[in-house]
Amino acid sequence: MSSLSTPASQPPDLDAPGPLLVLLDPAAKQADGESVRIAKDVLCGGADCKVALPESPSELDRVLEHRGRRRPVVIGSDQALQRVLQALHRQRELGADPIGVVPVGRPAATAAARGLGVPAEPVAAARAALGGSPRKLDLLVDDGGGVVLVEVRFTGPRLGRAGGWRSLWAKLAAPEQAKGSPVEELRIEADGRLLADVHQEVARLRLGLAGGLMELSLRLDGRQQLHRATALTVVGRGFGYEADGVPVGPVRQRTWTVHADAWALVLPVG
Repeated sequence: MSSLSTPASQPPDLDAPGPLLVLLDPAAKQADGESVRIAKDVLCGGADCKVALPESPSELDRVLEHRGRRRPVVIGSDQALQRVLQALHRQRELGADPIGVVPVGRPAATAAARGLGVPAEPVAAARAALGGSPRKLDLLVDDGGGVVLVEVRFTGPRLGRAGGWRSLWAKLAAPEQAKGSPVEELRIEADGRLLADVHQEVARLRLGLAGGLMELSLRLDGRQQLHRATALTVVGRGFGYEADGVPVGPVRQRTWTVHADAWALVLPVG
């Protein structure tokens, strides 16, 4: 691909994209096959692409392990991107290649990618994945092997967004919660420092990423608190949470750690 001259105020054109591994999210293909097809056609028209439709974690692992020099591009939801990052983290390949994303799915299911700057429209996102600029990003990694792109919201009966607790974990835990305390009983430690114990009322808990650290928003005993840390541990009788809107749990303990500049996302130039 030849380079076109641009005004001095514009960033320089990127080189021709190298070979790509296009990973199709089966759920996205089922929900919006037309957007998936359009994005795939744009990518394959602009680069040498190998297209895969991994339908299990083991299949995804195998495809990524044999990708060679191909740079991954995910067509699908935030959860599909999470799965790819989790697989690369397991393989110790998380920062090896910048990753492109084409968000396909309901707005709530693609909010994290769009919030990071990925275009919502399939053609624009595919073009950005082909010729954009990599940006280093932080990541939250938990001790269960999960990753978080943007935020964690706790989803107990008194926590998180209105109605957010009505997920599978809540249905499983409902009998126990109906008999127990009306508040969430959690022990919360940040970098080894105790922030809340089980006898205190935790009414709101959210984790986000901010400049290489974890930003913790906590409403405890009626007072709002903000903390920054590199690691957070939460212990409870059985709690659920949402990682970038994806329900997780119930679990009895979880530790999140910040991995600064852990991966690179290809975003539109400028």
